[in-house]
Amino acid sequence: MSACVPTRATDSNADRTKRVHPPHSPPPPPHRRFRIAGADVSASIAVFLIALPLSLGIALATGAPLQAGLVAAAAGGLVAGLLGGCPLQVSGPAAGLTVVTADLIHRYGWRTTCAVTVLAGLAQLALGCVRVARTALAVSPAIVHGMLAGIGVTIAVAQLHIVLGGTPQSSVLANLRALPAQLADLHPADVAMSALTLALLLLWPRVPGRIGHLMRKIPAALVAVAGATLTASLTGLTLAKVDLPSWSSHALAGLPEGPVLGIAAAVLTTTLVCSVQSLLGAVAVDKLVAGRPGLSARVGRSDLNRELLGQGAANIVSGALGGLPVAGVAVRSSANVQAGAVSRNSTMLHGVLVVIAALLMVPVLELIPLASLAALVMAVGIQMVSLHHIRTVTRHREVLVYAVTTLGVVFLGVLEGVLLGVTVAVAVALNRLAHTRITHDEKEGVHHVHVRGQLTFLAVPRLSRTLHLVPQGAHVVVELDGSFMDHAAYESLQDWQNAHTARGGSAELTGRRTGVSAGATGAEACRCHPWTPWREQRCERPQPAPRSGGAASGRQLARGISAFQRNTAPLVRDELARLAREGQQPSQLFLTCADSRLVTSMITSSGPGDLFVVRNVGNLVPPPGEESGDDSVAAAIEYAVDVLRVRSITVCGHSGCGAMQALLNSQPGEARSPLKRWLRHGRPSLERMADDNRPWARLAARAPADAVEQLCLTNVVQQLEHLRGHESVARALRDGELELNGMYFHVGEAQAYLLTEEDELFDRVGVMDASA
Repeated sequence: MSACVPTRATDSNADRTKRVHPPHSPPPPPHRRFRIAGADVSASIAVFLIALPLSLGIALATGAPLQAGLVAAAAGGLVAGLLGGCPLQVSGPAAGLTVVTADLIHRYGWRTTCAVTVLAGLAQLALGCVRVARTALAVSPAIVHGMLAGIGVTIAVAQLHIVLGGTPQSSVLANLRALPAQLADLHPADVAMSALTLALLLLWPRVPGRIGHLMRKIPAALVAVAGATLTASLTGLTLAKVDLPSWSSHALAGLPEGPVLGIAAAVLTTTLVCSVQSLLGAVAVDKLVAGRPGLSARVGRSDLNRELLGQGAANIVSGALGGLPVAGVAVRSSANVQAGAVSRNSTMLHGVLVVIAALLMVPVLELIPLASLAALVMAVGIQMVSLHHIRTVTRHREVLVYAVTTLGVVFLGVLEGVLLGVTVAVAVALNRLAHTRITHDEKEGVHHVHVRGQLTFLAVPRLSRTLHLVPQGAHVVVELDGSFMDHAAYESLQDWQNAHTARGGSAELTGRRTGVSAGATGAEACRCHPWTPWREQRCERPQPAPRSGGAASGRQLARGISAFQRNTAPLVRDELARLAREGQQPSQLFLTCADSRLVTSMITSSGPGDLFVVRNVGNLVPPPGEESGDDSVAAAIEYAVDVLRVRSITVCGHSGCGAMQALLNSQPGEARSPLKRWLRHGRPSLERMADDNRPWARLAARAPADAVEQLCLTNVVQQLEHLRGHESVARALRDGELELNGMYFHVGEAQAYLLTEEDELFDRVGVMDASA
């Protein structure tokens, strides 16, 4: 946001302005050596302990050389961690890429698969350069969740064979057909190690008490694999274990061999899965970072285009060195954030640890049973079929898209399943756009026409037929329950309404997003609101009703309440019921003017329960001890700080404030009306503006338009100073539990300006860019 910057608006006071600032610049800061925060070191160790067994397990599941998983983990940590746009996202071999990679190895061999990984990285670089990263987020979440669920099912079915001591087949159907024979030929040692791994995975996070809290600091994946490895070594069981060939014989990328169309489809599929998973992972990491106080300001939001470039570079390096495809991994990224990482150093250091392990821990890694890794990956695959995602898509009526995508990935392949899901999603969207339900009934002499769905030209014939069923002279309520109405539907509705009212009837057009006010008839129906979808209306503003029209005002109030009960109440009832049960827990006290044009929820994008709002004429905060019998503002401040425990207080002024205009025009000796007595609390703002020793507040984009606007800005700063004098506020500020903010809203420009303090007296005001 833009902010108010204190400086004189006129050149004549330049000398006084210069004295406000220090005459010399501060000395340059001393050169500091590169240092890694301790939080990053501990977080990198936690991520490394998770990444090591998972990387080996994913390599095993794809049929690639096991070193390929370590190469991909190192490349993801070092390259994507250094170049990516999401500092705390951890990249490496992802379970979502297992099916794609396994199919590539089966069709074209390992060296060609590495070449496809390099080409996919180049494609990601190209996409990042043309800045299309945000476009990938337009893919329906139902398709993404369905793709991951399908991949999870495929992984789980394939790894089940290794868990039972056998070898997986090339497809889900083949694995299902071979499962009865595999169950008849169990290998007890493999089953035992798999069962132990799964038991540790399930039980380790659930150990209760303080001991359990300490034990959970060690990742469950590491405990499960280490426990199975130690048990297998001590008992001397005979079973297949990790086999890491010498690095000297490690296969690198070669020239792609195979049909051009097949290679192109493989590159497209790998690019799609890697990019979408990484970008969605970056968005998820942003949400995790936002939940850690103070970290979001230090880390900042993800640059998705840069993240795409970093992922592309990591895939190029990984593929060229003989590694698996790389993508952002949700499990490792969430562990990184929860472990306390504060910069990209944790991600890069985890890559360094993987390199050290790959070079120095080969004898230890070769003790790990393959059945234990298979059980670990099978558990990951099962977790990819998320019940939470299923409930979400069901609630949004997209379960068909989810199911089709999942089944398509399982039985046809990733690319085919995603394309099938996109096709179904488009068909569902078109059906919803075209499907509009229009009903007509009569209750107590009032005809009700209810339109559910999007009102487009496709529904105009049915709407016209239904409206013409209404008798002449009847009272009609047309309820529009939808989020969109096109020009043809709007014209048809208006033409019918004008004709119906001309014949002696009356019509009420109601709806949450119709752009027509509840109960409007005739010319009143064209009352425009700036936040309605129908922004192309051109209409005359209705004349205000005379003061004597109390009955008309009462009817308007009743119609508004009726529209709320009919349209809005069903949408907010659950949330308000929750607030009623839990009580109010607002995050801030918002003190602003009583002006009717200042809609606090709109300019702060807040909802029920977010703000504790106090309004008065002039957004004034009487200093302590000067309330003269009016303790309402002080009581609200004390209640908000001491009882509600708000974390911030905002004083918001606005342009065209009538109170500030009255304050400027006031004369000594005037009659002491209630308004004049209240405005005396604004006189310190007048004195502050007249003080030649104080710099004037100034808008970042321009100088204040006139003396009234200058007083509005100065008043916000002065009221913040009054606010500091209240005991509860001063105590909370000393304890670091509260922050104060100043805000100015220009009504005509619909522009908010935020004041940020730079010293204790708030005399200086910093700048914050509104575009940020």
